[in-house]
Amino acid sequence: MTSQDKNLMEKIVSLCKRRGFIFPGSEIYGGLANTYDYGHLGVELKNNIKKAWWKYFIQDRDDMVGLDGGIISNAKIWEASGHVSGFKDLLVECKKCHRRFRPDKLEDASKCPVCGGEFTEPRPFSLLFKVMIGPVEGDQTLAYLRGETAQNIFVDYKNVLSSTNKKIPFGIGQIGKAFRNEITTGQFIFRTLEFEIMEIEYFINPDSDWIKIFEEWVKYIHNFADIIGLDKKKLFDHEIPDGERAFYSKRTIDMEYPFPFGKDELWAIAYRTDYDLSRHQKYSGVSMEYFDEQTGKRFIPHVIEPTFGVDRTFLAVMVEAYNEEQLENGETRIVLKLNPNIAPYKVAVFPLLANKENLVGKAREIYTDLKKQFPTFWDDRGNIGKRYRYQDEIGTPYCITIDFDSLGNNDVTVRNRDSMKQERVSISALEDYLKERLK
Repeated sequence: MTSQDKNLMEKIVSLCKRRGFIFPGSEIYGGLANTYDYGHLGVELKNNIKKAWWKYFIQDRDDMVGLDGGIISNAKIWEASGHVSGFKDLLVECKKCHRRFRPDKLEDASKCPVCGGEFTEPRPFSLLFKVMIGPVEGDQTLAYLRGETAQNIFVDYKNVLSSTNKKIPFGIGQIGKAFRNEITTGQFIFRTLEFEIMEIEYFINPDSDWIKIFEEWVKYIHNFADIIGLDKKKLFDHEIPDGERAFYSKRTIDMEYPFPFGKDELWAIAYRTDYDLSRHQKYSGVSMEYFDEQTGKRFIPHVIEPTFGVDRTFLAVMVEAYNEEQLENGETRIVLKLNPNIAPYKVAVFPLLANKENLVGKAREIYTDLKKQFPTFWDDRGNIGKRYRYQDEIGTPYCITIDFDSLGNNDVTVRNRDSMKQERVSISALEDYLKERLK
């Protein structure tokens, strides 16, 4: 990471805390490493990203349905999936301070970088978080926090089939939290202990042209970048070679984005064959076969899996939107040029002066009306210039100022975030004006 890139990352982290996008987790108690809370603006932006994903991938398609699976699940699910035996990192542990490290990430593989102590031999450590269920100590049932959201979909796949009229090919999508006790975390919200995934399992006939279906999904995923304001030309499809893919994957592409700390995985797509459904059939004793009424054949479906990290997508959106512009007066303007589709607030309404009842009253009327149609921000603090700077930093596309002329002419000043241009718009036409520009 260059000093310029490091500086950009620090600015984004600072902006996120200063304006209420993201806060460090458990901060008043000294924090908890690699955990974060989404603030009042962050949760709106995050929800808007998820809503855009849900509409594009689930609601707009006839071959998709949704699911919301539980976070805590039976330990047998993770035994069947292979996570209990294989979902592990090889780590060394310091004999003195008992901190654990991945050997391949240590500059000096013989001494602890924290206390200088000696290491144990490398040993595998599970990435799953264990959960003990039951009120009586010593008489509890072992379960796990899910390490991925995919297994909910595989376990419920037959329930979805029996309760819908869907025929293969079809998919099940889900948005939800997953948990991994990873030793290598960092780069802000890029890799954390608790994270959110938007994921699809798309079930296909094993005799179908899976390569064609796979490529169609790749193009469809790329187009999602346009919806949330990412430049899809920046996406790099990293084809994972043989020997580096998960053992059950016949093909995997990591869609990488140029973050300030380097190009890294943003989204991914994998062809998981029938590994998961076959394993669950074996371990549960429940048939996962699909009966094709047209051919009269039974088969275990194969699966193509598009995966999207919510937190990584949030970070990419912030990186893409962050701009610093030099103004004519010598000041530097920080502006988040968020796609209006996902901006936390679409409009901000100001009275020119906060101590003039007639201006405040008129502004309140307009604010109340607009709030019915758009997420709208009320701001009467400080001068107009400072209000503009604040709205620029949080990515609000349009600011509306009610001044003394508004009282007589029934119009307002509308300011565009990106161009900073202002124009007078009649109050009666204001709603249509904004609808047209906020499509």
